[in-house]
Amino acid sequence: MKAFVKDPDATLDYSIDWGPWLQNDIIQTSTWIVDSGISIVPASESFDDTVTTVFLTGGSANEKYNVTNRIETQGSRTDERSFLVRVRDR
Repeated sequence: MKAFVKDPDATLDYSIDWGPWLQNDIIQTSTWIVDSGISIVPASESFDDTVTTVFLTGGSANEKYNVTNRIETQGSRTDERSFLVRVRDR
């Protein structure tokens, strides 16, 4: 699982490129799910045909948070990808 490091005071964007998996399909819906303690910035979730993006804020120093993106495609496929955000004072 891919991991990222962020400061508790940082607000950062995270993206997933679904293009290689999608082949000729496109994203129709995208939903982000995060562990309690880290937050999705309101109205920051976005996607285009192949890439999903979310801005995350908060989190407590020395904690780890799972972040999951679930998509549905125009071709009726559903899948999800997850990554880890480690919060560290920088």
